[in-house]
Amino acid sequence: MMPMTEKELMERDAKRDIGAELLESVRQMKAGKKGAVHNIDVPEVVQARISAGLSQSQFAALMGVSVRTLQDWEQGRRNPSGAAMTLLRIAAKHPDVIREAQVA
Repeated sequence: MMPMTEKELMERDAKRDIGAELLESVRQMKAGKKGAVHNIDVPEVVQARISAGLSQSQFAALMGVSVRTLQDWEQGRRNPSGAAMTLLRIAAKHPDVIREAQVA
């Protein structure tokens, strides 16, 4: 399917009643209807960082790697070494320990 041009988008949107669409959405929510549900697998690296409540730069510093390396791990472009993977598992299971180890 070809993407719509700017003109086609404007023509389509000119015919819409956004207020009515929003009202219908609220009615559906109140009725317990839901749209598509998407389950996303979050990499262990991301889970560990989020559990610790740290930003990418904070977590990268704690792990002793560059932010770029952490981003590569999080996006699956590279895999952590054995030692880093062990630390990540500890971070995922015990985020409080990782937060205590954070350098101020």
